[in-house]
Amino acid sequence: PAAGPYSPAVRAGDWLVLAGQVGLDPATGGFVTGGVEAQARQVLANIAAILADCGARLTDVAKTTIFVTDIAQFATVNAVYAEAFGDHRPARSTVQVAALPGGAEVEIEAWAYVPR
Repeated sequence: PAAGPYSPAVRAGDWLVLAGQVGLDPATGGFVTGGVEAQARQVLANIAAILADCGARLTDVAKTTIFVTDIAQFATVNAVYAEAFGDHRPARSTVQVAALPGGAEVEIEAWAYVPR
């Protein structure tokens, strides 16, 4: 469930628009331990789970935006991202931000194209 007055995913025509996901473990409701790498893995697992709930997969993702609190961690996040997406290469933007909800180190939002 969302942690506020928003939806984790909304269908807009043939698009699924996913709200930004952070490294929360759905089983515990808390952040995973292990720093930005562990958080990035959990973020992508959360995105994959939301997509699956909507009948989609990571290979349907056309665009992502990655928010990091420390751009020096970009290589670590990029490696996890590349592992999760494999040969699929969505368009992507990455920006450094001053802070993320709950003290997260990384947040990723995604747009997936899923024709009806």
